[in-house]
Amino acid sequence: MSHYEFFKVVQGYLDQAAKVVNLPAHVATILSQPKNELIVHFPVKMDDGSTRLFTGYRIQHNNIRGPYKGGIRFHHAVDRDDVRALAALMTWKCSLMDIPFGGGKGGVEVNPRAHSKDELMRITRRFTHALGANIGPEHDIPAPDVGTNAQTMVWMMDTYMNRVGDAEKNAQMRVVTGKSLACGGSLGREQATAQGVVFCVREWAKDKNVDLKGKTAIIQGFGNVGSFSAIFLDRLGVKVVAVGDHTGYLANPEGFDVADIFAYNKAKGSIAGYENGKTIERDAFFGTAADIFIPAALENQIGSKEAELLKVSVISEGANGPTNPEGDEVLAAKGIDVIPDILANAGGVTVSYFEWIQNKRSESWELEEVEAKLERRMVRQFRKVMDYAKAKGVPPRLAAYCLALDNIRVAYEERGIFP
Repeated sequence: MSHYEFFKVVQGYLDQAAKVVNLPAHVATILSQPKNELIVHFPVKMDDGSTRLFTGYRIQHNNIRGPYKGGIRFHHAVDRDDVRALAALMTWKCSLMDIPFGGGKGGVEVNPRAHSKDELMRITRRFTHALGANIGPEHDIPAPDVGTNAQTMVWMMDTYMNRVGDAEKNAQMRVVTGKSLACGGSLGREQATAQGVVFCVREWAKDKNVDLKGKTAIIQGFGNVGSFSAIFLDRLGVKVVAVGDHTGYLANPEGFDVADIFAYNKAKGSIAGYENGKTIERDAFFGTAADIFIPAALENQIGSKEAELLKVSVISEGANGPTNPEGDEVLAAKGIDVIPDILANAGGVTVSYFEWIQNKRSESWELEEVEAKLERRMVRQFRKVMDYAKAKGVPPRLAAYCLALDNIRVAYEERGIFP
């Protein structure tokens, strides 16, 4: 199987949108490559006393609208192309959501499940130290992603804070977002991405006059985004009938007890061995008849084969880039609606922005305030994307890119090119 050129795929969407919005050629040229690409190799002492060399990346795609912003991924398949694509997606996502950040992304080529907590701490701290001044609270602000969590962010923050003078130490807290509550995090951040995904499903249902009560869903990926999506769908009366993660796929035609499988997954770290579901193959998962599909795993999961198998009405993309262009074509031909990633999963970066503001102001907002602000922004941008798609006669994915590019185009027009 040939390597999936994720960055090339993302740039393809940019090229399509550039034609629709008449993007000036020089802006398209600037956006065709990241501004900065950092690759670091750093040694870490293992628990057994041996030393291993790890490779890490930080790609800074664009900062015309504000500091670089984007997650840190710990995954054995992390490579430069993936991180470049994910950094570009962050640029479009922040611009679409009208958040004053640019796009960045980082990662370490490591399987976090193969390491102890102490080893992960040392990997995180050494990586943060290697990044040095390439991150900063007004320059480049990491967050959690696949394989990382609030604890990872706290280690990053603490490492960075200890690089500066004592008088400035606490002012650096906002160098990362997605932190634990005790260490400057925001209420609502952990579930924010999933909440945004499900807000989009709810708004889609309103548009289609669909009553979600009694409807069914399948979810690929049962980490943070997938598991919380199940919780929020359950609250809307939607039955989750099939789930999958890195260990395999499970089906329950009657609908899973969402609270139970959520708790099991939290305790065990996966759905493997969960007894209230029947083990099924990947193809059977994609062929499960349902109303809603939430892909919340990795990129390039829905190709033409998977799209042909799907029997759903709507896909709300919890993952970044889960659908490849061939899959998109098949979905369009089948009349399956797709709520694109840069809209659907933007709840995470939106509440990261709220966390950054709270740190900057030394404030702590109530959960109700965070959720209300998130809902308002998700609903507003959902409406903008769907109205644009209808007005221009383009798919929602292209509409989302067009709106994002328009904001960036205006910034370049007004600021010009220095000097």
